[in-house]
Amino acid sequence: MFRFQLDGSSGVPPYLQLVHQVRQSLLLGYLREGDRLPTVKDLAGELAINPNTVVKAYRQLEHEGLAGGRPGQGTFITTTLVSPPSDASETLRASLEDWFRAAEVAGLSDEAITALIAVVRHDMRKEPVA
Repeated sequence: MFRFQLDGSSGVPPYLQLVHQVRQSLLLGYLREGDRLPTVKDLAGELAINPNTVVKAYRQLEHEGLAGGRPGQGTFITTTLVSPPSDASETLRASLEDWFRAAEVAGLSDEAITALIAVVRHDMRKEPVA
């Protein structure tokens, strides 16, 4: 079963962390259409957060068309997101793992890595497409 995790030091609101994790899990194939998400009560208890935080996340997922509630049954994934072909994903993942190892050897902190990724993504969006 899918398990959520929260990072209190990320600066990202908990409800958005939950939404991002569902999106990422859909892209990676960990969650699929028809999968049931934990109940609000169960997830709030497991993560030691206010149930309203889970409700807010589930509402956001519903607004995005990724999940939907069924009265008396729970919240379910309502769509499957398209992910890249598995060969491409595996090749890119291996390359990314090598890059992270090199960044670790170079002494970059998690914050420095995140900042570097953000800068590169930002710069790439500004470059004209050939």
